[in-house]
Amino acid sequence: MSDSYGHAPLPEPRGPVSAIVRDALRRAPHNLPVGLPAAFAGADPLTDEDLQLTLFLCYELHYRGWRGVDDGWEWQPSLLAVRAAAERRFEAALRTLTGPPPPVPPEQLPAALHRFTTTGGGPSVGGFLKRRGTLAQFREFAVHRSIYHLREADPHSWGLPRLGGPPKAALVEIQMDEYGNGRLHRMHAELFRTTMSRLGLDTRYGAHLNAAPAITLATNNAMSLFGLHRRLRGALLGHLAAFEMTSSLPNRRYGDALRRLGGDEAATRFFDEHVEADAVHEQIAVHDLCVGLARQDPALTADVLLGAATVLALDDLFASHLVDAWTTGRSSLRSPEREPVTPPAALPAAPLAPVVAGPV
Repeated sequence: MSDSYGHAPLPEPRGPVSAIVRDALRRAPHNLPVGLPAAFAGADPLTDEDLQLTLFLCYELHYRGWRGVDDGWEWQPSLLAVRAAAERRFEAALRTLTGPPPPVPPEQLPAALHRFTTTGGGPSVGGFLKRRGTLAQFREFAVHRSIYHLREADPHSWGLPRLGGPPKAALVEIQMDEYGNGRLHRMHAELFRTTMSRLGLDTRYGAHLNAAPAITLATNNAMSLFGLHRRLRGALLGHLAAFEMTSSLPNRRYGDALRRLGGDEAATRFFDEHVEADAVHEQIAVHDLCVGLARQDPALTADVLLGAATVLALDDLFASHLVDAWTTGRSSLRSPEREPVTPPAALPAAPLAPVVAGPV
């Protein structure tokens, strides 16, 4: 069992590397096998369960840590070598997925970001859930998103000590909203915890890691990759900007979907809050944050676009995974969740409105 706000238990391994790393973390810090960094066998790092879990195991040491794991592992050199090997494969896969960003001067960055976020795209999870999603599918969606939302804003906060001047002030303004301006009940992570509670799901930090597939971990690991490497600070800010630019409409759909399924005001408040807040954050993130950084260091413009492209590309893969599973009658989780421990507090067992067929 995990703590509501503290350490999560170590998840189950998914391959030879994550098994060795997990076993090692249960003991005092020591050197890992020399050849371990070369042991990843998956063809695609983005869907390699072993690689993505290994990265998540390593990254969580820089957040809240794992229950029963010695804090000395955070900077253990041989573990950092394993992490670096996984990161090289992961970053290379992200750059291949997104392609080289076009050369853009700082003053044209807003238009470039707008083009990135309004063209192409995969299926809409929000559209699916709003039109035809079941309560079970919405609960699966919440399980996937809990991996990020129960620590919402933390990955992007790594950017704060790496910035100065106007971009730093802009990031502080955005993050203050994310953290509820210092009020616990208004923190976005707390609002999502309430949503999960109303859905009858386990709200403890890290409780659903074993059910989250590689693509879900990859969307989270990308944020940590960008946040923990100063050289990728431009990508971190571009990631945040695209995240905010593409948030309002999906969250409106999620809120509408949950209302259709019987969700009350407390259940939908997380999504309703993001409809308004992210519309404001979008302007700050694009003009004050990203353009401000690009004016300070024009060489980082390409990385800003890399971060934005990463959000969109991984979200497309994530959405395809969910919608493909649901349209073929499968669970989108690695194993069907056995939650809730108790029935949902405010939701019916079936949709209140008939299922409506239509485009996603």
